[in-house]
Amino acid sequence: MARQDGWDIDVPFHIEIEVTAAHIDRLEHVNNAVYLQFLEQAAWRHTESLGLSWQIYRELDAACVVRRHEIDYLVAAELGDRLQIATWISSNDGRLAMWRGFQIRRISDGRTIVRAQTQFVSIRLSTGRPQRMPRAFIEAYRPVEPLRE
Repeated sequence: MARQDGWDIDVPFHIEIEVTAAHIDRLEHVNNAVYLQFLEQAAWRHTESLGLSWQIYRELDAACVVRRHEIDYLVAAELGDRLQIATWISSNDGRLAMWRGFQIRRISDGRTIVRAQTQFVSIRLSTGRPQRMPRAFIEAYRPVEPLRE
């Protein structure tokens, strides 16, 4: 369910990106793989806004890596479109895994063009092996309450 302002959640963190020629494929719209880059950019900027820099990840010897993506492509974005890429933490088990939600909207008409979810798991940077989330991750990556009808 979308809010009256078009966002799926209350006050999401978002970044803005303008679609350039480098994002366009032979079908003259944003290539599906490019949306993953947009999601990653938004996720990192959100992570940094929560106080978790790459330096802190290194000091903790911990990181979150993608385990699964689920993406619904709803409407194509084209050259020159300005997009808002929103992200939030939708769940966190406080042990190993969390889910991050995404919504991409076209600014010109407010239309949602992509909805996605990504599951991340916590790893030890030095080994690449799964590990329990550090306390800093549990505290920073708090889930946002979903909208209720």
